[in-house]
Amino acid sequence: MNAQGAAVHLLERHRPRLRLLAMAGLPPAFAEAWDQVSVDRNLAPAEAVRRSCPAGRTDAPDQLGSIPGPDAPCPRGARVLVVPLGPDTAPVGTLSVLLDRGQEPGEARLSLRAAAIRLHGHLAGPPRGRGPTTADTPSGSGEGQGWMLDAAQVGTYDCDVRTGQLFLDERACLILGLNPETFDSRYETWAQMVHPEDLSPVSLPKAVVGRYDCEYRVTRPAGDMRWIRAGGLVLPGPDGRPGRAVGTLFDNTGSHAPPDGIAYKLEHPADGVVLTGADGRITYVNVQAEGMLRTSRSDLLGRILWEAVPYPGEPGLEARCREAAATGLPTEFDVHVPALGTWYGLRITSREDGLTLSLSDITESRLRAAERVRVEHGAALRTTRTQELTAALSEAVTVQDVVDAVGDHLLTPFGGTGLVVQTLEGDRLRVVGHAGYSESFLSVLESAPVTQVSPTSDSLRTRTPVFIGSGAEYGRRYPHLKWRIGPSGMQAWAFLPLIVSGRPIGCCIIAFREPGQLDEEERALLAALSGLVAHALERARLYDAEHARAVELQRGLLPQVLPQVPGAITAVRYLPASEGLEVGGDWYDVIPLSGDRVALVIGDVMGHGLPEAATMGRLRTAVHTLADLEMTPEDLLTQLNDLVSRLGEDFYATFLYAIYDPTARTATFARSGHPPPALVHPGGEIDILDLPNNPPLGVGTPPFETVELELPDQSLLAFYTDGLVETRGRDIESGINALSTALTDALADPLTGTETTSQLDRLCETLTTALTSPNGAEDDAVLFLARPCGLPREHVADWALPDSPLAAGEARSLAAAQLRAWRLEPLVDITALLVSELVTNAVRHGRGPIRLRLLRSQSLVCEVSDGSTTTPRVRRAAETDEGGRGLAMVTLLAQRWGTRHSTHGKTIWAEQPLPPAAVQ
Repeated sequence: MNAQGAAVHLLERHRPRLRLLAMAGLPPAFAEAWDQVSVDRNLAPAEAVRRSCPAGRTDAPDQLGSIPGPDAPCPRGARVLVVPLGPDTAPVGTLSVLLDRGQEPGEARLSLRAAAIRLHGHLAGPPRGRGPTTADTPSGSGEGQGWMLDAAQVGTYDCDVRTGQLFLDERACLILGLNPETFDSRYETWAQMVHPEDLSPVSLPKAVVGRYDCEYRVTRPAGDMRWIRAGGLVLPGPDGRPGRAVGTLFDNTGSHAPPDGIAYKLEHPADGVVLTGADGRITYVNVQAEGMLRTSRSDLLGRILWEAVPYPGEPGLEARCREAAATGLPTEFDVHVPALGTWYGLRITSREDGLTLSLSDITESRLRAAERVRVEHGAALRTTRTQELTAALSEAVTVQDVVDAVGDHLLTPFGGTGLVVQTLEGDRLRVVGHAGYSESFLSVLESAPVTQVSPTSDSLRTRTPVFIGSGAEYGRRYPHLKWRIGPSGMQAWAFLPLIVSGRPIGCCIIAFREPGQLDEEERALLAALSGLVAHALERARLYDAEHARAVELQRGLLPQVLPQVPGAITAVRYLPASEGLEVGGDWYDVIPLSGDRVALVIGDVMGHGLPEAATMGRLRTAVHTLADLEMTPEDLLTQLNDLVSRLGEDFYATFLYAIYDPTARTATFARSGHPPPALVHPGGEIDILDLPNNPPLGVGTPPFETVELELPDQSLLAFYTDGLVETRGRDIESGINALSTALTDALADPLTGTETTSQLDRLCETLTTALTSPNGAEDDAVLFLARPCGLPREHVADWALPDSPLAAGEARSLAAAQLRAWRLEPLVDITALLVSELVTNAVRHGRGPIRLRLLRSQSLVCEVSDGSTTTPRVRRAAETDEGGRGLAMVTLLAQRWGTRHSTHGKTIWAEQPLPPAAVQ
């Protein structure tokens, strides 16, 4: 460097002043003049400390003379060059050299920096791995050396770029977490500690001659990560290439942590700072704090902090200040100023002589946090709604269920206000569900051809969603459909194709009243959800088709219209289940029998589905067949029980069968596990008939018990299935009581006996409405009302006949006389012939007693009874036979005829239609 002289200054501990530590090559007068240099003077050493960079002065008499004094013996034209000692951010002193005027300062500055780095290392102590230095140790006042180096916590290093030998002083080892006694002085050991992402800027192969400054992370042997700031010089070797790297390093982790303390606040003018004394009175306010508090500094100084800060929403400020002063721990909290729409973060820290209040404008971070919460809430809501939609679709059974699920769980999360679900049927689109659209507009979409160019057809053709963000975009893309925008009331649309197994089955349209574009995440989510909707809709369509077939089958198996019979006026109401939607096995029937008798039937096959509906049809057919055979109720139950038993253990049914005889005004009941009927007496009293209860069909064993009861005129029978009276919240006994109450309320006026079928229909409607919820019956339910109609006694004629051949003639005479009394003269001859043949057959093939009965009702019935149980049959008589032709003649003369058995024998009956004039 060829310097004429050098001097070293160190900062004093408690005042901003440089003190001369050592000098060489300069006369003693310099020592006296440079012994103390204030850092606020306009001199090179002071400037180097203030700016943390090299400083220089030239022309010794004018400029240098002010440093050592005018009398200092210094060569004219010399220049001084000064560099700071220690890290750039916290210099601890200066190194000054005196150069000839002709020397180039650039080369000298580079060498001087290297010397300053080594000198700083000597002041900190000898590097580990090296012996005592051979350089002269600066002498002078060393009182301040230890505290400055300790305060700075700066270490030095010296590395041979070519060999990788690395020397660290004790402080450098401590900063890096290394043991100074065991460090192996290898560059590789240090490099293994450096974070991989930060290794490239500090690697030896990339070293370049000159000054450098860098920051990197190290993982110390203890496992903790620290930020290291390093700076220094790379010096050239003899060949001009990088030879040595020397410099200083210090722990800079604190600058990456949240700011703390007044020093940071004063260095960052974006934050406000308020200082107080020990009594809590404000002693300092910076400009930023004035703006944040909306109060001038003059109005704040001298006032108590918690009284001066204008945040009425923080009544606990005094308590927070006192807590911070008492505990010495900082406290932080946020304050909202609604009038300004801002948020401030306040931090109170304790000092030896008071408190520090730091204020930061956190409005933007608060808004970002609120936006983040809003976005996260929206995402969570969409996730929840997606899960809800998936669950709802998994439970959806019908197409309407799917539409309802989409409307309930898909529109709201995306802000949709309109929904249309269309299915593809041939080359047309049919609307199967909607929400938010008027019926008049939907009529436009109904049966729209898929061949028409439209957003829907485009989405089905490409199998990708079509998104339209505004009415203008819709009109631009589909000008021929622009007229739809106004009537629809919507301004943005998402057309989602419904694809199943690569095949389009329909389209789901979600519409919005306000224009706007869905983001990519929302579009992807809608596309994914459309797949769920498509599969659910396809399942629902298949179910609806199967259910429609099952309902059609069930309707075909039930009576379409109840037959009108003279023995009773009937009405029925069938309610299919509103839940489950499988067809049930509830059934009912009215079967006309001989002698104006009528069979009233109600039953319930347990379970739901096509097998149960088919079983119900088989039972109904069997009952018709057995009833036509004039079986007694107990025999009919026996046959039905055998039939159900043969169907398998999984089938059983409840059954109630009643035969009403209008001539005797009695009914014979047979009950198998079915709820008992209710009987409304003419005066309005209601009885739940206590009938013998046989086991259900399929699990019972003969014999079956029956009972015969008298039914007075103007009474009413109410038959029903358990679905009408039993629900999840009501047991069957409570339900039967509710039926009684409903009957009492509905029949406030007593029965007159003249009720018509339409009146009974209205009564059915009233009762079912009272007994079921507005959403419908939980199970299939039947209410079957029957008003017995007794045959007037004047329309019945009954005689006992002798068991002899004379009985036929007597019967002819009695029948002819009665028909004339009834003014049925046109039927006298045919009736006489029928009576003669039936009585002759009873005398010849039966046994006494023999009785003849005529009934005038909607037809004329002739009945001949005898004590024999032998069933007569029609046979073909030979030409030579004298008999055997009686029943053949009855078959030709009567409209219909038959035989029924009783406990006393049998009855052969024959019916004739009344003349038109005699029909009532």
